[in-house]
Amino acid sequence: MNNRQLGNSALQVSEICLGTMTFGEQNSEREAHAQLDRAFAAGVNFIDTAEMYPVPPRAATCGRTEEIVGNWLAGQSRQQVIVASKAAGPSRGLNWIRGGELAFDLASLRAGVEASLRRLRTDYVDLYQLHWPARNQPMFGQWQYDPAKEHESTPILETLQALATLVREGKIRYFGLSNEHPWGVMEFVRLAREHDLPRPVSLQNAYNLLNRVYESGLAEVCQRENIGLLPYSPLAFGTLSGKYLVDANAAGRITRFAGFGQRYTKFNVVPAVAAYADLARRHGLTPSQLALAFVYSRWFSASTIIGATSIAQLDENLGALAVHLSAPLLAEINELHLRYTNPAP
Repeated sequence: MNNRQLGNSALQVSEICLGTMTFGEQNSEREAHAQLDRAFAAGVNFIDTAEMYPVPPRAATCGRTEEIVGNWLAGQSRQQVIVASKAAGPSRGLNWIRGGELAFDLASLRAGVEASLRRLRTDYVDLYQLHWPARNQPMFGQWQYDPAKEHESTPILETLQALATLVREGKIRYFGLSNEHPWGVMEFVRLAREHDLPRPVSLQNAYNLLNRVYESGLAEVCQRENIGLLPYSPLAFGTLSGKYLVDANAAGRITRFAGFGQRYTKFNVVPAVAAYADLARRHGLTPSQLALAFVYSRWFSASTIIGATSIAQLDENLGALAVHLSAPLLAEINELHLRYTNPAP
């Protein structure tokens, strides 16, 4: 497995990053540690977690994922592991996190990262990400910006100054953005440049065969500003595995947790998944192999975040890195994309 430089940072991250949102909910600590061991044996050096994990977020389990990762991390050579975590933002009603004080100001971010460090049993986080913007914007399946929903939020300059302080204190090495839009990325870059503050080095956004929104505005922004994409949900919460075509009630997060993954219930998702599944089989691939290999092969994918609930799933996800998509097959994928354009933005 190759390593790649993450944006304008000094971090050399593996092509695949192990996501951990199932740890502590769908996976026990023993199962989670087995996944971590298997991934790192395969060359993965990059873990992504968050203070609100596991999902779905609940007060009873909040922070458990970081604790599980921290217990594993304590037995590793720390400098060999790149650890990313995320600070929850306002607007989602998660009032059990940091007592509901979820502004992206210094006091709240310092409280968030210090709690994460205790759970992770480490002195620093390599990459600290803002899980979603504090300001009003469409996200998590919403697709239209609505100015009527404007609300007060921490100014981006104040957030940058807070993150710069955490870098100086040695609590974080770099910071990144998540679930962001072009204006937000450029505003962080502009203000960082004007005020000589640390710049974002990464962007963690959903990207898969059903959601290629990144390719329009954000791809240019990130390329020109040297910000690495960390695509998440390459299998669209398991939808692109094709298992729900066979059994609409198949085991998975979408069926296990009511109201979860609503973007994948939208019009045209099912016919798009069926078309991609058929394309994969005609080329001797499983639907999962096609979906994963597509994201892995994108020129802008710095490190693709994968998740699994079993070692078998993890092995399939890791194995898809060896799958080569020919130019004719990529052309067929693009033809389907034009027919079913971003059905799950």
